[in-house]
This record gives sequence, structure tokens and C-alpha cells, in this order.
Amino acid sequence: MLIMRSVVGMLSVGLIGLGAGAVSGQAYPSKPIRLFASTVGGGTDLEARLIAPGISGPLGQPVVVENRAGIVPFEIVAKAPPDGYALLVASAPFFVGPLLRKAPYDPVSDFLPITMVSREPNILVVHPSLPVKSVKELIALAKARPGALNYGSGSTGSSTHLPPELFKAMAGVNIVRIPYKGGGQAMIDLLGGQVHLMFATAASSTSHVKSGKLRALAVTSARPSALLPGLPTVAASGLPGYEFVGLDAVFAPAKTSDAIINRLNQEILRALNQADVKEKFLAAGTEIVVSSPAELAAALKSDITKMEKLIRDAGIKAD
Repeated sequence: MLIMRSVVGMLSVGLIGLGAGAVSGQAYPSKPIRLFASTVGGGTDLEARLIAPGISGPLGQPVVVENRAGIVPFEIVAKAPPDGYALLVASAPFFVGPLLRKAPYDPVSDFLPITMVSREPNILVVHPSLPVKSVKELIALAKARPGALNYGSGSTGSSTHLPPELFKAMAGVNIVRIPYKGGGQAMIDLLGGQVHLMFATAASSTSHVKSGKLRALAVTSARPSALLPGLPTVAASGLPGYEFVGLDAVFAPAKTSDAIINRLNQEILRALNQADVKEKFLAAGTEIVVSSPAELAAALKSDITKMEKLIRDAGIKAD
């Protein structure tokens, strides 16, 4: 794959001796680093703003968060020089988008992985009026009333759309999708009883579960989550083998040197492993999960394969 070039090659150009030296021989970094993320207030914006101050000091240069909407940050970093001065914090739309429509970038060939930032589970929540208290009961009700239940979701391919589609495929049930422009509107209608259930983000649903406005049935990760302690997994409570977690990670342009990639990995991991940073992530509804570049590459490949099959088998088309 395109993640790690050989150590022999690194030695031959003297990069190990230099640490993370730039091609010019100048120590890296020698100027400010731009860290691109989603629009202000988005998930990757928060992550970028927690990472930036944590790595700025050790690197000895300002790390500036730059926000862009849609796929613009992906395009900018894909076309940036591979010198470590333009980095990307990206979530699932980064690699799901090209599976649904033609994109001006390739998430694998145009980028190099640095580290995971988080693996975000969804929470299966239902309106309290729905007479189910477990995944097993939900599946039984859906099979007894095919097409009668519905779920709310954001846009096609979003983090609130694909998890229920995987659930439907694995459980063999017909639950009708009610699409919205965004997950926020779907949540409003779920709270109002206009839709029956939702595979919501933890950030958008946890407070409503704690207040009793929604009933949480399960978490979509393979293991229980610290976001809602005591909540069982979908797999353990009625649908064995089910797992769906979002991937947020940091990437650099393709052809960035291994020395720079490894230096950034080291500094970002150090920043994310601080106790106060972990607490801020949990407060925002996500859990920190870090990795080596190779581990991120493997996770990305696995997620792309899984999503590609789901999109194909479910006949999901772009809006």
C-alpha cells in the first residue's frame, strides 16, 4: 500500500539523522502548519482545535485551524505540496463520498494516513411511545409490521443513514427511511414523535436519553461505550456481528516523507493522550482512539470495503 516507504530509503537520504527534515534540508517545521477541518462547530473542527494547541508547542510553530465547507478541505490538502504544512482532519464523508459520486480526489492514493483521532459509535434510540426496550424486541416488531416503522436520518451516506441500512440488511427487516437535510432536523422530529427511531450520534442524543425524552436501546460499537455506560451493544442485544463506528483521522498529502509523518504521529498521539483532552472529547460525545499510520491505513481500507458493499447491496444512490 502507499503508507510506509522503506526504512532503507529513509536512511539513504539521511532523513532519520535529521528527524523530520524537509527536502531542502531545513528542519521541519520551519513555518506555520495549516490544519484543515469542517465548518466551524462541526465534529472535525472541534477535534482540530483540540489537536492544534497540543502539537504547536512541541513542534515550535503555530498550528492554524482552517475551516472549509463540504469537500473543499479534502481538495485543498490533496493538491498541497507534500511538505507537512497542510494537514487534514477528516471524518467518514471523506471516504464515503467518493463511493456515492465522482470526487476530485482519491482518499487512498491522494493522502497518507497519520493517526486515527476517534472511532465514533452511534446510539440506537427510539421514541418512548414505541413499545420496545431492546434490539431483539425492535427486530421482532419490525418483522411483525414490515414497512410500518420508520427511522429519521440526515443526508444520503451520512453517519445517521448508513448504520440503520446495515441494521436492516443484517436483521432482514423493512424499516422505512425518512430523510432530512441534516441529522438535527431528524432529531427534532424524533423527539416530537414524527419518526419512530434513529441511529443518532452520541453528541445529539445523550442528553435526551438522560432526560427520558428518548429511550436508548444499544450502541453500535463492538464494545460498550464510555459515552453511555451500561448501554449494551447492538450485537449483544439482538443482532450478533453488527458493528458500525465512524472514523475520524488526520491525513497528509501523498508523498509526504515518512520522517514527517512519523513526527506528526508522535506529537498528535502525545497531545491526544492528555487527560484533559480526553475529557473534552467525551464531553463532546466522542472517544479518542489513536493509532499508527499503518493501523489507520488498515482501518480505512476495511471501512471502505464495508461501506462499498453496503452501498452496493442496499442500492444506495447519491441525492
